[in-house]
Amino acid sequence: MRVVIQRVKEAGVTIEGKEHSRIGIGYLILLGIRQGDKEEDARFLADKCTGLRVFEDSQGKMNLGLQDVNGSAMVVSQFTLYADAQKGNRPGFSLAARPEEAEPLYDYFVRRMRVALGDTRVHTGVFGAMMQVQLVNDGPVTVIIESPVRTGEGAGS
Repeated sequence: MRVVIQRVKEAGVTIEGKEHSRIGIGYLILLGIRQGDKEEDARFLADKCTGLRVFEDSQGKMNLGLQDVNGSAMVVSQFTLYADAQKGNRPGFSLAARPEEAEPLYDYFVRRMRVALGDTRVHTGVFGAMMQVQLVNDGPVTVIIESPVRTGEGAGS
């Protein structure tokens, strides 16, 4: 499982021309789920996201997290994070989990974030929908985190 976290001043999701959700200061989290991922991967990454400290303190050091700045999170599913473009010019997506495997893990990730931050501070897109995502990246600060590969498994296993 993989997340791309962008520290934002604001972010929003529009679906079919209508605003679905919007946050102010916080994180836009793009969540990619690969075949074979489990709840432990979602738990690991949700906990990393809620604990991540990339907001500046009074000394200008990245030392504050979402809780410290009363920030929110926008979680958007993005299977293209597991695109493979090593051969040719059209990426393949064979490493990405199928929707029936990915959606329950996406839902679990969101629930875990809501337990940590509160329901009103975690917003989402719509799993599987065509979305337009707007953001004002703050910094810019972008962090990529992967769940650990379990013993005996390789990427895509």
